[in-house]
Amino acid sequence: MALLTDAAWMARALALAERGRGRTAPNPLVGAVVVSPGGVVVGQGAHLVAGGPHAEVVALDAAGEHGRGATLYCTLEPCCHVGRTGPCVERIAAAGVRRVVTAMQDPNPHVDGRGHAWLRAHGVAVDTGVGGLEAARQNAPFLTWIRANRPWTVLKTVTSADGFVGRRGERTKLSSPVADRWMQRQRAWIDALVVGAQTLIVDDPVLTARGPVRARPLTRVIVDWRGRTPPGARVWSTLSAGPVIMVVLDSTVQADPARFEAMRARGIHLDLQSSRDLGVVARGLASAGVQSVLLEGGPSLQQAWLDAGLVDHLQWLMASAELGEGVPMAAGVRRWCAGMPDESRQPLGDDWLIEGPWESVEGRQP
Repeated sequence: MALLTDAAWMARALALAERGRGRTAPNPLVGAVVVSPGGVVVGQGAHLVAGGPHAEVVALDAAGEHGRGATLYCTLEPCCHVGRTGPCVERIAAAGVRRVVTAMQDPNPHVDGRGHAWLRAHGVAVDTGVGGLEAARQNAPFLTWIRANRPWTVLKTVTSADGFVGRRGERTKLSSPVADRWMQRQRAWIDALVVGAQTLIVDDPVLTARGPVRARPLTRVIVDWRGRTPPGARVWSTLSAGPVIMVVLDSTVQADPARFEAMRARGIHLDLQSSRDLGVVARGLASAGVQSVLLEGGPSLQQAWLDAGLVDHLQWLMASAELGEGVPMAAGVRRWCAGMPDESRQPLGDDWLIEGPWESVEGRQP
C-alpha cells in the first residue's frame, strides 16, 4: 500500500486547523499531524484558543515516544520565541522528530524564518511550501493584519434580484432563512462588524451573532462621522455581546460634548477622527487586535471602503425578489459582480451567493 503524499498529510493538517476558527485571535489558525516512518498517524492536533497549547505541542503530546523519527506536518512555521507558551521548535527537536514539513513561513517578525533555521541548525530536515496557497487563504486575516497593519475585510451586500439593497427610508427584508443562517455563521467567527450611520437609522439592527455559538465578544463599529445615530438605537443595548465603537469626527463631538459624554458613560467607545480617512480607522482597528472585518453596509460606506483600497473579499447575496426601485448597491460591487464567472455562484435557499477575492477582478476596480 502506497504511503500518502506530503500534500495529503498537509490537507489533513489544514482541516484540523479549522477547528480553531473564531477562537485563536490574535494567533493564527494552525493544525499539525505527526506521521511515523511507516505512514501511520501517531498524533495530531490544532491550536484551539489564544494562550492554549500550540498545534505542534498537542500533536507531539499525543504521539509520545512514537514521535521519534517521525515527520511533523504543520500548516505554519513553528515558533521559536517565548510568548504565552514556550518555543515549539525546542519541543519538536526534543521529541526526536526527523523531518518537518510546513505550508508556509510565519511572517510574524518574532518568527519570519527563524523557526525553520533553528530546526535545520539542530539536525531536523525542513521542507516548506506544501499547501502554501491553501494555508494563506485560511489565515488571510492574520496575514493581512501582520503584513498590511489593517484587518482583512469582507464586503458583504444583500440585494434584490434587480440590484437594490432596500426601499428608501425603510427596513427591507430580502434574504431567505437559509441565507440568514449562513450570515449568522459568518458573524460567529469574524472579529468585527462595520456599518454606517444610515444603516443604523433605517434598519436599527442589533448587530449580534445569533444561532451559532460565538466564543469571543464581537466588536461592532459604527462609522458615523456626524453623530446621527439616535440614542435609542438597539445596538447601544447590546454591550454584553461585545464592544460598540462609534467612529465620529472630533469636530462633531466638540459641537455637542454633553451628548457624547453621556454615550461614554453608557459604555460606548468613541473613536475620534480628525478627518474621514478610513485608512486611519482600519489601522486603529488593527492596533486594537481586530484582524477581520465584515463590512455590512450601506452602499455609500462600502464604496468608500473600496475607494480606499481596504477590501479583500466580496460577497453578494442576491435575493429572488425584485423591488423595481430603491437604494442601489455600490457601483464598485456591481461592476465586480458583472465580471464574475457563473461557477462563482452558489445557491442559498431561494437566494444566490456570488463571492470571491477582490484582486480576482483587477481592472474593474473603480
